[in-house]
Amino acid sequence: MNVLLLGSGGREHAMAWKMAQSEKLTNLFIAPGNAGTSLHGKNVPINPNDFVEVKSFLLAEKIDMVVVGPEEPLVRGVKDFIINDPEIAHIAVIGPGKEGARLEGSKEFAKDFMFRHNIPTAGYKSVNKNNLDEGLAYLESIKAPYVLKADGLAAGKGVLILEDLEEAKAELTAMLEGKFGAASSVVVIEEFLKGIELSVFALTDGHSYVILPEAKDYKRIGEGDTGLNTGGMGAVSPVPFADEAFMKKVEERVVRPTVEGLIADNIPYKGFVFIGLMNVDGEPFVIEYNVRMGDPETEVVMPRIKSDLVELFEAVAAGNLKSQVIETEPQTVTTVMLVSGGYPGSYEKGKTITGLDKTADCLVFHAGTTQKDDDIKTNGGRVIAVSAYGANKDEALKKSFKNADLIQFDGKYFRSDIGFDL
Repeated sequence: MNVLLLGSGGREHAMAWKMAQSEKLTNLFIAPGNAGTSLHGKNVPINPNDFVEVKSFLLAEKIDMVVVGPEEPLVRGVKDFIINDPEIAHIAVIGPGKEGARLEGSKEFAKDFMFRHNIPTAGYKSVNKNNLDEGLAYLESIKAPYVLKADGLAAGKGVLILEDLEEAKAELTAMLEGKFGAASSVVVIEEFLKGIELSVFALTDGHSYVILPEAKDYKRIGEGDTGLNTGGMGAVSPVPFADEAFMKKVEERVVRPTVEGLIADNIPYKGFVFIGLMNVDGEPFVIEYNVRMGDPETEVVMPRIKSDLVELFEAVAAGNLKSQVIETEPQTVTTVMLVSGGYPGSYEKGKTITGLDKTADCLVFHAGTTQKDDDIKTNGGRVIAVSAYGANKDEALKKSFKNADLIQFDGKYFRSDIGFDL
């Protein structure tokens, strides 16, 4: 099977690493990929959002399956583009169509979906310029802290959590006036949920599903979960509090109703469903949906999947996922993200990375890297994810941190407290 994987981050490197282990794989191409993905397949200089260019490559290389890593091509409709073109409609696509991708592309759509299908989530109010007064009144009716979410994709930066009512009102107005561009032309105000977060992942063929290993990631830049939000600074899987009883609640109250809700709403869906959850006193509440795997969670989830990933994808495409049983690795896997100095604010690229050859007993997943002649250079805010197995969280983290210290580049930073709250 010839597979094209769209994307260039740590998520895509982890998926490429896993897919490359499959005997079903003939050729793996990654568009555009990074310095790490080239170890498992062939990088091709294609923009995943340039669908015409993608089509040309699909035909030229006789691609059998497209696996979509990031959310933007899905929200833009890459699946619809492929299945509606007679020349390439036969090619399997792992990822939802444009309608299903609205679960991530629109916070308002996702909240409406959850309420319609009785999926536990926080109370909310959708606000635009025309009903700003109602939004301000809603803020006055709920307790601090106040959660404001840009409706559209805002590169992970469109969520504000504020303690002061007047500041919340001012920020709501600023968002509607374009603080996050078109993404915040609609803002979802949510009631705050107090608890501990985790990420749950399902793979579905639109009818049946398998639940993948859960993970907990760490979004804030600073130790102790302080400072600005990032794309993710590290992750741990499994999550100790996500025991059998809790995960049974998650499946019965969230995963199954989500898949059944998609069927009821006549939304075809073949791909990943990432469910951001809050554990509130032992009860699961949905914070958000994503329509692809998370990053850096993928860097701990993929190493825990024993099953053949390409075989699972084939079952998704064929609509017979119910015949698959997913095998998972019982060991703990942790990942620690090395980031560029200044991230998540402005940062410099092109710093030479050394020490990769000194690492041992770990998995090094590249996120923002590029190869220049014989050197590997930084090419993003999040640069390298260092994953490791262990009999428990502490053993795995010890390996992740030890190897994180060996990798060097100018301005390197990582959090040394991943897993601190578990």
